[in-house]
Amino acid sequence: MADRPLKRIATVTLVVDDYDRALAFYCGKLGFICQGDIDLGGGKRWVVVTPQIGGAGLLLAQADGAEQTATIGNQTGGRVGFFLHTDDFLRDHAAFLAAGVHFHEPPRFEPYGTVAVFEDLYGNLWDLIEPKI
Repeated sequence: MADRPLKRIATVTLVVDDYDRALAFYCGKLGFICQGDIDLGGGKRWVVVTPQIGGAGLLLAQADGAEQTATIGNQTGGRVGFFLHTDDFLRDHAAFLAAGVHFHEPPRFEPYGTVAVFEDLYGNLWDLIEPKI
């Protein structure tokens, strides 16, 4: 395997309605870290946030036009599209509730870990998971 290049998913685009509003939610309510906010000119910015424990970043991309705007909140067709791992489900679940994050269900215990579905600012569905492994 040493001769194979190392590859990883580094960033995933999330279409949002407003950069600052999205930053307030992901950094303010979920505790993500803003890794970069670069002005690209013409009202565009390169805004990347990541969970505190690392992993792939989210490129918060402000919608440009009606077609992109129509995808906000439904980028995965109503399915859970994002999976946020935690080392302490109870801590983070309580913190998210206190911050006003809406959960669709109470915590449940699955063979793969403790999980609950929540929605982001736009209605995209996320799993908050404390994996068993």
